[in-house]
Amino acid sequence: MTSPLLSIDNFARLPMRSPPQDQPTPEEFSAIQAAGYRLVINLATPSSSNWNPDEQALVEKLGMEYISIPVQWDFPTLADYETLADLLDDCSDRKLWVHCARNWRVSAMIYLYQRLRQGLVHEVADRNLKAIWEPDEVWRKFIEAVVELYED
Repeated sequence: MTSPLLSIDNFARLPMRSPPQDQPTPEEFSAIQAAGYRLVINLATPSSSNWNPDEQALVEKLGMEYISIPVQWDFPTLADYETLADLLDDCSDRKLWVHCARNWRVSAMIYLYQRLRQGLVHEVADRNLKAIWEPDEVWRKFIEAVVELYED
């Protein structure tokens, strides 16, 4: 039998405690909880596709912690990345689930985290990112700017 987690669109296993993910359904949150995840981080915004206005209540009812870091699709910021990266560092001992509407925000932020905080070489981090999507101009420029800032 296939795991319900593997049926979620854009599910990818990366060398982290959390696979980057698109918007889970209520049923999938039960599977996430049953798989031992204790913290859900949502990078989507209320204007995102598949937005679930009841997500926080659902996640907390299942006994998991919920954190929202709403990343504007057309305007990701350094503060968005740093907030997520600091949280990932602070929760290094916890099994956490990071998602957004389509997994594009998450995969870009995880690329940056893997490269800048975990020291993963560009080629590997980039392969992980491009397995999900090819960043558009907004996100490509954002990634380049953050990398340039941190690598100087």
